[in-house]
Amino acid sequence: MSQWLSGSRVRWVAIIFVLTILIVIFSAHYLGFRPSVTDSGVSDITLPAGFVIDVYAEDLGSSLVSYPGPSPGPRMMMIKDGLLFVSIPNKGLIAMLPDHDGDNVADEVKVFISGLDYPHGIDYHEGWFYIAEESRVIRVRDYDNDLVADNGSLEVIIPDLPTGGHYTRTVKVHDGELYLSIGSSCNVCYESNELRASISKSNLDGSNLTVFAEGLRNSVGLEFHPLTGELYATDNGRDWLGDDLPPDEINIIKEGGDYGWPECYGKNIYDTDFNEEDYTGDPCNYTGKVPSLVNLQAHSAPLGLSFYYGDSFPEEYRGDLFVCYHGSWNRKEPTGYKVVNIDMDTLHVNDFATGWLKTATISGRPVDVIVADDGSLFVSDDNAGKIYRIYYTG
Repeated sequence: MSQWLSGSRVRWVAIIFVLTILIVIFSAHYLGFRPSVTDSGVSDITLPAGFVIDVYAEDLGSSLVSYPGPSPGPRMMMIKDGLLFVSIPNKGLIAMLPDHDGDNVADEVKVFISGLDYPHGIDYHEGWFYIAEESRVIRVRDYDNDLVADNGSLEVIIPDLPTGGHYTRTVKVHDGELYLSIGSSCNVCYESNELRASISKSNLDGSNLTVFAEGLRNSVGLEFHPLTGELYATDNGRDWLGDDLPPDEINIIKEGGDYGWPECYGKNIYDTDFNEEDYTGDPCNYTGKVPSLVNLQAHSAPLGLSFYYGDSFPEEYRGDLFVCYHGSWNRKEPTGYKVVNIDMDTLHVNDFATGWLKTATISGRPVDVIVADDGSLFVSDDNAGKIYRIYYTG
């Protein structure tokens, strides 16, 4: 009997050993070995000649984790009257970061409004602060200008948004209308709720909410071109097609446009992994899908974006689109973790701020980028819990 138990124990040990080896092989092949994480400030960040990066604000919540899901640090930003506002979803609040003494470092973290449900996008228009939470869109006022949302001013203008899946909600006001982006509930699927994987449009009070454009798996960044008024958006492609497919995207969003997801990606490439039905011809084009404007490296996770029309950068950057790459989680060799600039004449993508990703370490994950009143750039980092300021000294 004892000999049988001993043999059984050996078999179980062997089985556990084999399963462990298989898990390690799977993780290495499909997920890649995760680089360790560290907080090294800005000493490792590389910029073009003449540019400098400093920390504008820190200690805003950090996790130093390179996996999907809500991170505790700052996300989307907005500037009103020279003051920087930023959402911190995991803390349920919108913060304001004033620089009273003009030394280009935030003097305090002031809570504008708290107790929210993963607030993400924020915008301002004619006395109202518009805030997109995971489950709703609200607006609040600050009539007394104390930089705290007025008690009793909160209005829920779009309730009952679908939750789960991609939790981010981005909101923009343009020409008297409200635009709202909601990501998909899944990696790749047909959605039952039309608000999913789409950009919607409504009146400023939330009425007349309709789908503006669809087929957008997760368009976290929205930006209206300051000259043409066209709406640009980033889009994060699906997972599990390998290290280099599908591309992430920059799109010009047209009303009524279908940008392909879940059946098509990039320059109207048909996703045969999702839809295995036989087809002839070019189904993405003959069904009227809209191809991407710019293809980006797969799994870079482009999020916030901003056009540069400030006065302090060299002329060659004027009109460029700056984009934050949040970084990969399911690529064997990690990619992203940087800020790029796109020449809008050639659509060529150039590295601008790099160094958050080293061979085996990650020190941050850029999320959003906006142009400050003095022509510098603010960049949020939800991984290191910082706001950076990038400026040109010549």
